[in-house]
This record gives sequence, C-alpha cells and structure tokens, in this order.
Amino acid sequence: MFTRLNKLYHEFPPRFWIIVLTFFIDSVGGTLLFPFFSLYITGKFNVGMTQAGMVLAMFSIFGIVGNMVGGALTDKFGRRKLILFGLVFSALSTLTLGMVNSLAVLFPLAAFIGLLSDVSGPAHQAMMADILTEKQRQEGFGLMRVVRNLAWIIGPSIGGFLANRSFMLLFIIDAVVSCIVAVIFYNFMPETKPQHHDEEHPQQHESILQTIAGYGIVLKDFAFMAFIVAAILMGAVYQQMYNSLSVFLRDNHNIDPQGYGFLMTTSAITVILFQFSVSRNIKHRPPFLIMALGTLFYMLGFSMFGFVSAYWLFMSAIVVITIGEMLIMPTSQTLAANFAPVEMRGRYMAVFGLTWLLPSTFAPMLAGLILDNLNPNLLWYIGGILCAVSALGYWTLHLRLGRQERFVPASPPTEEPAPAS
Repeated sequence: MFTRLNKLYHEFPPRFWIIVLTFFIDSVGGTLLFPFFSLYITGKFNVGMTQAGMVLAMFSIFGIVGNMVGGALTDKFGRRKLILFGLVFSALSTLTLGMVNSLAVLFPLAAFIGLLSDVSGPAHQAMMADILTEKQRQEGFGLMRVVRNLAWIIGPSIGGFLANRSFMLLFIIDAVVSCIVAVIFYNFMPETKPQHHDEEHPQQHESILQTIAGYGIVLKDFAFMAFIVAAILMGAVYQQMYNSLSVFLRDNHNIDPQGYGFLMTTSAITVILFQFSVSRNIKHRPPFLIMALGTLFYMLGFSMFGFVSAYWLFMSAIVVITIGEMLIMPTSQTLAANFAPVEMRGRYMAVFGLTWLLPSTFAPMLAGLILDNLNPNLLWYIGGILCAVSALGYWTLHLRLGRQERFVPASPPTEEPAPAS
C-alpha cells in the first residue's frame, strides 16, 4: 500500500500536491455550507424555492461577468494573485451572508458577491492545465475529484449536524477555512503561467481590453461552443442535486438535512473508492463517447427521483448519478484544457466555467417554479429529457472531432516482452 502511494506521489509534480492539499481544505469548508444554502434561505426568510432560486440566480448572473473578466485577467497577469484574492474575498463575503437579516438586502449582496467571487475560477483551472501534461490531466482531474469527495464525507455530515443548531456556525467555519487556505497558498504556491518569447507571442503586450476582446476567438471556435452547449444542458440537471434536491426531499418525502447529507456522503464514498481507477481506465477511451455515456447515467439517476419514494432507492439513484459523475467530471475538464491554446487557457477555462455558472442563473429558479406550482416529480422527468439531448450532442461531437489528434485517447501501455531464456 505504501509503495503504491509513493509511486502515485512521484507520478505528479510537487506543485500539484500543494493544489491537492489546499483544494481539500477549501472543499471541506465549502461542503459544510453549500449543500444547505437553499435550506438556509427558505428557512430563515420563510420563502419558497422560487425565491431561493432567484437569489441563487443573482449569484450566477453576476458571476458570469466576474468569471469572464477573471479569464482575461488570468491570461494577462497570471494565476496566483487572482486565486489569493478569491480566497480572501470568499472569507469576507461568507461572513457577510451569514449576518444578513433581510431578503431585500440579500439580492444586491448576491449580485456583488457573485461579481467578485468567480474572478478566480478560471485561474484555478488554468493553473491545473499549466502544471499537468496532457497525459496526466485525466488522472489528475480524477484525483481532484477523489479529494473533493473525501471532503464531501466530512463537510455535509458536520454541516447537517450544525445546520440543525445554527446556520451561522457554517458561515464562520467556512470563512476561517478560506483564510487558512490563503495562508498556505501564499507561502507555498508559485506562479505557474507559462513564459513565452515576446516575438512568438506578441499578445503579451496587449492591453486588458484587447485581452478581453480575445473572447471573440473563443466564441468563434464552433466545436468548443457546441461542447459548451451540451455541457450546459447536462449541468442544468446536475445542479439540482445540490440545491433543489434537498428541498424536494424535505417537502415531499420528509427527509431532514442530515438525511440529505448522508446521501451526499454516499456519493462521496463511491467516488473515493472508484474514481481514480475509473480515470485511469477511461483515459484510453474516446473522450466524447465517455461524456455521452456519463450523461446517460445522469438521465437514469435523476429520472429515478420522479418515480421512487423509498430512501434506499434515493441512495441508489445517487450512486447511478455518481457513476456518471466519475466519467464526466475529469473528462470534461481534460477536454476543455485540450481545446485551449496555451496563451488563451484563462479565457477558454472562463467559457468552460459557463457550464456551471449559466445553468445557475436559471435552473434553480425554474426548478423552484416547478416545485412550488406543479407536480414536483415533473422536475426530474424534464431533467431526464435534457440529459438525453446532451448525450446525443456528445455523440455527434465524437463523430465530428473524435479523430483529431488532440482528442485521440492515450494508447494503453503495452506489456514488455519476456526476456529470452
């Protein structure tokens, strides 16, 4: 066991393990609070999921602007400064959210926080792409999934316990964790932005406005944008697991926050046990087909919520979704990195960030309208249809792009011939 861990450690550069450590600590803080935020809004302000969805949409609408600006700043100024800014701002904004007592104040605050909190998102993704080679990315992103889900075992379990007593404790702990991560990152993580010769990359002397205008190049990459559209459809469904699902289970099946937290822990345990071996195997498979297969697992798992009522069946649905997650998450990040030219990684990763941010602007609110006004099960039926459409999109991309060198999977290792006797 020790030998295997030692071999794994030496497969990746030291800076990658610094990212792993800080990511784990930060994820513990985030998973204490994030899964219960919809419950916090609906409970504290005595509103339905429709209003809670509108608040979440405010975060995401302005987060899109911050994300796009952050992508340009990442290509212009590097990764490290933006990540440090994001961590410090996260601590301050989390404390502020915990002290708000008026829903009217929460809306403009959500807009301000959304604008600045997502500035550092593309920097995180670009830094990972900087550090890892193309052959390492799928396993590296998969390992990050393991670390994040290890945090999910700790965070939601503690968060569900604390949420039943005081939501403010969740905000305080998350803020403290962000500060700890900022100190570690400041002391041990150098800048990773690749350095280029000026004559080869004249864009190094671009103004910030010219750098932002470079998004036009990204938007004209039609293959990449088709990939983004398919991911947005899928992401609109996947996000329901982290906002609407907790409210759906509470209001329709009498499952309390701790019960929901245990479902999330089930997902985390599944990832921890199987993600790295899955990532190691799927890197030899066509990536767009892996995306299509994973999305079909989403289709099955999310549709189940509309048909079942027993708790163990909800756990089964979560496991099915998690299988899809293990296929999709490292593959989608690897594909996004492989689409991007080195000098435009920040901007490509910013657009890739829209696959989470854009659904956040409408998915929670539309889900709230369904949960509050229609048959709640309809939410999951629609989700299954959207996942089917997304899977078809990925299959089409495989037919169009699958033979391009940047998307050809790594060849499996060949066994060395036995020495002659």
